[in-house]
Amino acid sequence: MPGGNLLKEQAEIYTADAATEDNCRAAILKIARAELGVRELTGKNDGPRVEEYLAVAGLKKGQPWCAAFISWIFRQEGFHEPITGWSPSLFPASRLTSKLKAAQVFGIYIPQKKRIAHAGIIERIQGDWYLSIEGNTNLYGSIEGDGVYRRKRHTKTSYRTADWVKMVKTGW
Repeated sequence: MPGGNLLKEQAEIYTADAATEDNCRAAILKIARAELGVRELTGKNDGPRVEEYLAVAGLKKGQPWCAAFISWIFRQEGFHEPITGWSPSLFPASRLTSKLKAAQVFGIYIPQKKRIAHAGIIERIQGDWYLSIEGNTNLYGSIEGDGVYRRKRHTKTSYRTADWVKMVKTGW
């Protein structure tokens, strides 16, 4: 089994042992951490690395890229999903969870947009807080930022959480 990662090898595999899942979560976080410090070229959702994120989701330069960033991370680890540039799509009912874990995707609801309009990856849980790695944000937590940053957010700011690491069989 290449890389020993049963979770990403076949979408038909529905679950794996805890060690395999933990290794997969660690690998996703390693990829995300390596992107910390990436910045847009002109502050207009552009630049070589940002455009790589956008391309994975089929988006053109200049589009918001927080969801594309998440898609890019999972693609780097060999996952076929999620692949989207639309942050609400990261939260299908089959992936929703209320138990927070590292490498899960969280979404922030923006009342002005009446939808989830920003997403990131949970890095570590600290009581009622979590550290996250997010694309298209800034030091202040904007949903239209200029790069990839580590943020500290209260769990109450997360509107939805999805687990793309744990495989789920439809109908189970």
